[in-house]
Amino acid sequence: MADEDFQQQLELEKLEQEKKERVAAGTDPYTYVDPNNGSVFEWDHAKKAWFPKVDDDFIAKYQENYSYQEPEGESKKEDDAAEKATKGEKRKANDPCWFQVDDDRNTNVYVSGFPSDITEEEFVEFMGKCGMVMKDPDTMKYKIKLYRDKDGTIKGDGRCCYIKIESVKLALDILDGYLFKGKHPIHVERAQFELKGQYDPTKKPKKKKPKDKEKLQKKLDKLFDWRPDKLRGQRSKNENTVIIKNMFEPKEFDQDATLLLDYQNDIREECSKCGEVKKVVIYDRNPEGVVGVTFTEPEMADECINLMNNRWFASRQLTAETWDGKARYKVFETEEELQKRLDNWDKYLDEKDDQEAAAKLAAAAASSSQPYTNSGAATSSTSQPYTNSGAASSSQPHKTSDSGSASHDSQPPGVEKLNVPSSAYELAGDTDSSGDSGDEGGR
Repeated sequence: MADEDFQQQLELEKLEQEKKERVAAGTDPYTYVDPNNGSVFEWDHAKKAWFPKVDDDFIAKYQENYSYQEPEGESKKEDDAAEKATKGEKRKANDPCWFQVDDDRNTNVYVSGFPSDITEEEFVEFMGKCGMVMKDPDTMKYKIKLYRDKDGTIKGDGRCCYIKIESVKLALDILDGYLFKGKHPIHVERAQFELKGQYDPTKKPKKKKPKDKEKLQKKLDKLFDWRPDKLRGQRSKNENTVIIKNMFEPKEFDQDATLLLDYQNDIREECSKCGEVKKVVIYDRNPEGVVGVTFTEPEMADECINLMNNRWFASRQLTAETWDGKARYKVFETEEELQKRLDNWDKYLDEKDDQEAAAKLAAAAASSSQPYTNSGAATSSTSQPYTNSGAASSSQPHKTSDSGSASHDSQPPGVEKLNVPSSAYELAGDTDSSGDSGDEGGR
């Protein structure tokens, strides 16, 4: 087998040598040599086209013509950087410092020329002519500032922050030179921030989390979404919610907080007759006894109003109406009311624990006071007289005496009369059905 492989390898090498000779002589019909640059092409029978012959000479020539030679200085820098990276050196973060915001991202404008009696509402309304003014995401107040003197008097200049950078250009083109109230010329320019004193990195605002940034961006996008909240003829979302009043008294939940869950389950079960209930909210601190029930469709809410309005529940007449979308029924407790309610709840839990402990003690005392009865003991002075078999179990000797004998007139004939002393009867009274006396059992 090895000889055959070796012979086949020799034949292939011979064919390759012959092919090279034909190419060199120009007699191979499937090989073409370009006379200009000496490139060798081979004929591909499957694709029926000429393709460059890829061999070591071709690859070397290709790399020589198209390879990129890096400057010696740059390669040395990259090698040094790679060496530092392999050593595990971390890039040091730059120390926090003051920086100026680029004009492409700066949405703040500085405005001057206002009278000293201008209000923040008038300032926002005036600047809103060129775009929407930014609101602080935490306080939801407009990000504006009217500068004042030391005594609190408005100086007449201020700063406004827009949401979009395009509003800055509009303010520069439109509001600059505008006559405020017809007599006060206004000057508008891009706001430039300057550092006063030494930079304090502790006063830098905290970096927001990606989730908070996403929420803020959604709010901003919603402000510029001009789509209507509802289509023509479509009912508002607040019409899905029904407000039921006079359902309970707040003091009921002070006495037993578990009633909240019972009320919620009962209301959900009853209102489910009108359709799918999404949410049931009990405003337990509201003195009007308010409950909010939200359905998936407004038609279901209408049916619930017909079902619950003027209905009697726990000796109280209910009222049901559609939520207007503005009223707020949640009542917040003061710290004193909250502490009082928590104290009452702790007191209720302590009393409940005391009641349970007292009930357990009473049950234990009742079980311990019951007399102990043994079903196997059934002996008394009126029991039947002992026979020979019963007397055999007694360890006491049987002696006959005239004074201690007992007469049995009804004794059947043929049965020998026994004379048993009275002490034997006394012993029998303390003996159970097994024949063991109480004294012996106690040993």
